[in-house]
Amino acid sequence: MSSFAKLIKAKTLLGLNEKASLTEIKIKYRNLMKKWHPDTNKDDFETATQMSAQINEAYETVLSYCNSYEYPFDEEYLKKISLSPQEWWEEKFGTKRDTI
Repeated sequence: MSSFAKLIKAKTLLGLNEKASLTEIKIKYRNLMKKWHPDTNKDDFETATQMSAQINEAYETVLSYCNSYEYPFDEEYLKKISLSPQEWWEEKFGTKRDTI
């Protein structure tokens, strides 16, 4: 299985949206593990064991992807993402003084 397919499968298994923070990923993982942990599913121990293994593998896959992501630190990018709403508006559309 390609890494892309594996990542999509992991995203789907964990129930992640198109964008997710590390906190959201951890919450989804913990909730699924509470649901599928073999100790809490003694009636269907075999299925719970398989599901918890799949959940752990999916979580490791997503974390590996997140840890290998390269974050941009160039000055222009950092300036752009840290603009206030007013500064963003003025950069996009100019100020009222620019149009008069």
